Amino acid sequence: MNTVKRAIIMAAGKGERLHPATLSVPKPLLPVRGIRMIDSIIRALHANGIFEIHVVVGYRKGAFAGLVSENPGLSLVDNPWYETCNNVSSLYVARHFLSDVVILDGDQLIFDSAVLDPHFERSGYNAVWTDVPTKEWVLSLDENGVVVGCGRTGGPRGWRLVSISRWSDEDGERLRRFVEEEFERGNRSIYWDDVALFCRPAFFRLGIRPMPPDATMEIDTLEELVAFDPAYANLEPST
Repeated sequence: MNTVKRAIIMAAGKGERLHPATLSVPKPLLPVRGIRMIDSIIRALHANGIFEIHVVVGYRKGAFAGLVSENPGLSLVDNPWYETCNNVSSLYVARHFLSDVVILDGDQLIFDSAVLDPHFERSGYNAVWTDVPTKEWVLSLDENGVVVGCGRTGGPRGWRLVSISRWSDEDGERLRRFVEEEFERGNRSIYWDDVALFCRPAFFRLGIRPMPPDATMEIDTLEELVAFDPAYANLEPST
């Protein structure tokens, strides 16, 4: 049994699909129904005894400074490539923390802290079963529960990948090495998840942690934000 000792929160992106809400505020710091998205993540981590938290920042990074004083054990990791590279650059700058770690996107709301339970047997992703077609990434499993494929463009049904993943010391070291290799050879347009799921899948035996669909929420567009929090109803999409 492995135990998560630290967390990496990806929070460097510009959140352009939420303009104009994110023109002056980084997406993870947007208050949604009274709580900033990143605060819902930090509270859930603390509820599970995880206090070593590394937040990767880039866009309007100064806005995150208050998190350090508010949360002992939290540090900021600067991503100087956030505008020119995909998010593999964010894991590259945080690669030295890839041991017994949970990695999360900072632009999600966590309603149920149980989804961040620190105990795990196999590295892998939280996932939600869907019986309806989805455009999100869908994981395929073999009879032993090992991930054997991932559909980038979704599928008619299956295990929808959630942006919460746990990595053991051993798998984290593999991930660190491969992220380093991909990034330093110039493969910088990929998602960091591509490294284990598409670039080097033979080196991992990932699993899933099933979770209910309403335990977390990702807000990807301004329309989704307005639908969930009418306080933003007066905003008009940027052109």
